[in-house]
Formats: sequence, structure tokens, C-alpha cells
Amino acid sequence: MNAKAKGYLLGAIAAATYGMNPLFALPLYTDGMDTDSVLFFRYLFALPMLGAMLRFRGRNFRLERRQILPLILLGLLIAISSLTLFMSYNYMDAGIASTLLFVYPILVALIMALFFRERLTLLTSLCIVLALGGIALLYRSADGATLSLTGTLLVLASALAYAIYIVGVNRPVLQSVATLKITFYVLLFGLVLFLIRLDFGTALTTPQHWYLWGNLIALALFPTAISFLCTTAAIQHIGSTPTAILGALEPVTAVFFGVTIFGEAFTPRIACGILLIIAAVTLIVAGNRISGYLVRFRKLFPRLPRHHLKRQ
Repeated sequence: MNAKAKGYLLGAIAAATYGMNPLFALPLYTDGMDTDSVLFFRYLFALPMLGAMLRFRGRNFRLERRQILPLILLGLLIAISSLTLFMSYNYMDAGIASTLLFVYPILVALIMALFFRERLTLLTSLCIVLALGGIALLYRSADGATLSLTGTLLVLASALAYAIYIVGVNRPVLQSVATLKITFYVLLFGLVLFLIRLDFGTALTTPQHWYLWGNLIALALFPTAISFLCTTAAIQHIGSTPTAILGALEPVTAVFFGVTIFGEAFTPRIACGILLIIAAVTLIVAGNRISGYLVRFRKLFPRLPRHHLKRQ
């Protein structure tokens, strides 16, 4: 297998594993666990995995004082994004929730246009219209039934928090920090939010069946560690923009598991809505300056010169 084909395969694996969140989370809900407890264990189990990756890459855990507050804020953003997404699973099919979340690159483009004076291009405007059309198809079915407004607002809040996180992580104060280190501290500070919401552990729930502990470990392993590693390798082989476009497999994976395992509905109308959203995001990533902001977010293990690695 040549390097390019390997890169596309790794990019597909990265996106597909990230789309496994509902696969492991929904059985835990059925078993009686609440959203905060599920996410608490996901973050907790992911931290040693990411810490081991940091040490394996020869990096340290040192931070400058001026970097701590931004990382705390980013940790809260990513925790809120996780919380609202996982809460939405209680109000709508997980596949549709994951598809609605996928509009976050468009929200990044809007944030850059509104607050950083980046020009809103014709392509961006077209992609916004396509995405809104896709959301409309998903929101109202052919028989007139609509998605839960609460669930929809939760997913959109998750996508917005995610978009703000992507913009924030590209600010100059963090440019010198390796993205893997950022991810480690973001999860560490995000964990505090769930700890507080769980009354410092007194309200924590655990799986009633021992084998479901495997789901909690899998949440930390597949959508976090494996997805991050494969994303990095894919970027090194094929670049950031193709890897970001392959991210379209994230909602596709969630829809696949939702339909085949959890019996979620899949109609031609839903299929058209998903395709419109995926097309809009693919176009905006491929043809807009937003891809530059997704580079640092996706590139979790930047390849640094040898003399720089010794200092990191």
C-alpha cells in the first residue's frame, strides 16, 4: 500500500472511530447511567492514554502561566460541547444528532466573518444555504412530525461550543503549545466541570453490569486515542484538508450504527438531509480559508524538527 492510499485509509479510520460515540454511550444510558457520569469516566480514562502518548512523543507537561487560563476556558468549552451532544441523545436519534453536530465548520466560518473580519465568500454563503436545507429536511419529516426542539438546540449548542473551541485554540497565546498537550489539558480541565456537576463524586453512577465498563474504556480508546492517532498519521500522509473532508464519515458512522444496532429510522428524506449537510461542509473545507483553522485542530502530533523535539 502506497503512502497516499495509507493516508486515506487512516483518515477514514479516524473519522469512523470518532463516530462511534453513540455506539458505546447509548447502552450505558439504557443501563441507568446519566450523561455526566458517562462523560466523567470517558475523560478520566482518556487522560492516562493521552499522557502516555505525550511521553512517547518525548514531550513534557510544562505550561507557561499565561497559557493556563486559556486552557481552562477551552476545557470548559469542550466539556460543554460533549455534555450537550450526549444529552441530545436522550431527545433524538444519535445519527441525526451527529449529523447536526457536523455543521461546526460552517459555524467557524461565520465566527471568523463576524468577529475577525474574514470575508464571507459566495461559497460560504452557498454552503450555509445547503446546510440549512439539510437541517430543515432532518427537522421535519414527510408526515409533518418534527425533531425535539430541545434536542436540536442542544446539538446546535454543542456545535457552537465546538466551533468557538476551534477558533480559540488557534489564538497566538497557544501557538507554541503542541496540540496533543493542549488536548490533554483541555480534557483535564473539562473533567472538573463533570466533577462539580456530580457533586464532587457523590452523585456519580456506575454501570450495573460489569461488562459495560468496557463501553466506558472504549469511549476513551476509540473516539479519543485511536481517532487522534489515525488523524495525525493521515495528515502526515495526505495533508489536513483531505483528512478534514474525510471527517464526513463521522456522522455516516453514527447513522450506520444507529440504524443497524439501535433501530433508528432512515428514510429518503433523512438521507437527503444528511447528504446536503455533508456536501456543504465538504465544500467549505475544500474551498475556504477555514481549512487553515482545522489544520491545527486536526493535527494532534505536529512533526517538528529534530532539534525542536529535544527541547519539547
